[in-house]
Amino acid sequence: MPASSSDVITVALLGTPAVSAATLYGFFDILAGTRRDWQMLHGGEAVDSPFRPRVVSRDGLPFEAGNGVRITPDDSFAECPRPDIVCVTDLMLPPGAAADGMFDAELRYLRQAWDAGATLCSSCSGALLLAGTGLLDGHDATSHWAYCDLLARDYPRTRWNAERMLVVTGPQQRIMMAGSGAAWHLLALALIARFASPEEAMQVARVNLLATQDVSALAYSSLTRGSRAEDPVVARCQVWAADHYGLENPVSQLVSLSGLPERTFKRRFTEATGMAPLEYIHMLRLEEAKQLLESTELPVEAVAVEVGYQDASFFSRLFRRKVALTPAHYRRRFGALNEQLRRVAAG
Repeated sequence: MPASSSDVITVALLGTPAVSAATLYGFFDILAGTRRDWQMLHGGEAVDSPFRPRVVSRDGLPFEAGNGVRITPDDSFAECPRPDIVCVTDLMLPPGAAADGMFDAELRYLRQAWDAGATLCSSCSGALLLAGTGLLDGHDATSHWAYCDLLARDYPRTRWNAERMLVVTGPQQRIMMAGSGAAWHLLALALIARFASPEEAMQVARVNLLATQDVSALAYSSLTRGSRAEDPVVARCQVWAADHYGLENPVSQLVSLSGLPERTFKRRFTEATGMAPLEYIHMLRLEEAKQLLESTELPVEAVAVEVGYQDASFFSRLFRRKVALTPAHYRRRFGALNEQLRRVAAG
């Protein structure tokens, strides 16, 4: 269920001497920055993340991670508040390495958390531990491609899918697994979509430029970042523009609303916001267009009209110049991710 602003979702990130610090704290940072970072970049009031990530280990004592980084857990298993989510971020073990008895305490903790209603997650080679719980029997699963054949040998009752980046499985869809390498980003976004909202997951993806590959950072940026102007006249106009940017001749209406001579208004608006009034209107329209392209199947021409452009060709050229992608390419890139996160959130 999505979290309200007052809910706290406790996420236990399993710390073992085989973990890599990059993935462990990558999960920590992304979850801790949910909601908080988007608000900060948009000049909003400070808010906390709905997630409370905790690095937990069997005894809570500092240890050296698999890549040599010193890790200081937040809690021992016994001290950690009852988790809503437990995640095995990864294990730096060679494929086929004998792990008999090495993780007995961790396996007990995972089973206890499962019995108490927690969602269990693994990334990459962390599937070794989830498989050891027996909870994957009869279900689909994924892991790093280098491990799947050996996991299929050791756990033949599980259907291993090396080609899948994300698998959501098990009773009540309470097991979530990421495949090879950087697929952990997708798992983190899926957790945010399910436990907070798909919209906030998309915000996190854009703040952190997740899955950028060959796409310019401009495609991820929020055009409406920044705080409201300190000039009270300009601030009042910004509030009006946020709801009326789609109207015809909005700059003329802003001038009238301000009660200032046109030249004076444009000068004060530019000084207060860093952009001319018409540029500001374009910014609002294009940001709304991005949301529509992500979340609807409206034709590009209809999206243009919806946000205030009667000339679809002009809209497409402007969009490409400001976002570094055509509207159609933007939809292919982000609409698919948005749809996937919504499916995960719906269970």
